[in-house]
Amino acid sequence: MENSTEAQKPQNTKKNKKKGATLDTFYGAKIQNTEHIEDNIKENAPKPSKGNGNSPQTYEEFESEMTKKMEAFWEEKLEIMQKKFMHLQNQFDQTVKENQALKARIRQLEDNDRVKEQESIKQSQNTKKLEENIKYLTDKVIDLENRGRRDNLRIIGLPEKPEINTKLDMVIQDIIKENCPEILEQGGNTATDRAHRTPSTLNPQKTTPRNVIAKFQSYQTKEKILQEARKRQFRYKGMPIRVTQDLASSTLNDRKAWNMIFRKARELGLQPRISYPAKLTIYFQGKVWAFNKIEDFQLFAKKRPELCGKFDTENQRARNT
Repeated sequence: MENSTEAQKPQNTKKNKKKGATLDTFYGAKIQNTEHIEDNIKENAPKPSKGNGNSPQTYEEFESEMTKKMEAFWEEKLEIMQKKFMHLQNQFDQTVKENQALKARIRQLEDNDRVKEQESIKQSQNTKKLEENIKYLTDKVIDLENRGRRDNLRIIGLPEKPEINTKLDMVIQDIIKENCPEILEQGGNTATDRAHRTPSTLNPQKTTPRNVIAKFQSYQTKEKILQEARKRQFRYKGMPIRVTQDLASSTLNDRKAWNMIFRKARELGLQPRISYPAKLTIYFQGKVWAFNKIEDFQLFAKKRPELCGKFDTENQRARNT
């Protein structure tokens, strides 16, 4: 029985060896010193004697000593892993803090963006109001300027000669006598407060003469002359000239945009007229039609077969630009 017990003990040693061979990993980490410890166990294990073999007391002491070494080894490894774990835990805590700080920063930026967006909307509304006020004031100033010129006439095409420029008042009286003498016969006041060329400086590069602005003392006389000028071609000593209402430059530009349409409408017998400030009126199919914008007239002409395709407003715009 003693021999059978002793024969079984080496088998238990093999089992311990196999058990030790399974300690290659701990929490997923490979332990390289395990094989070295197993080799020490083999070398230091008490060899059975030729006689009775190892005594149970000797083997138990050896096993206790190896167990202590293994426990010391694993305690050391566990301590190292705990330090690494603490280091990773600290890094994780630091990452969490940084993540929270970034989230707070993102929330702050989003709040700032919302505030800026609201301010931008308010600014756009204020800008729109300012633009509307500027347009209103601009239109008001232009209207006041036009009303301040209500006693003026603009004479276009009067030759640039010294004898004319120095005696503009007398030249205007000669124009009235030549083209509408009935006004003088009726005793109308044809006197002028002043008359001058515009612009004040002559541009030698321009071949056309500068316009003449004449301010009449009587608004009624000015209107009679203007009505006669609308009926027929005025002349000065046989040379053709044109007499129109004096208006602000912006209003004149708005009227100039109607030139091509105005001429074509006259050819078609539509009796066109430019009303104050720059409104086109025509007589078509027994009715008077008024248009404040060229776009409105374009839509009107496209819907009428009699007028469709006869007004090339795009070419007119290209020439004006």
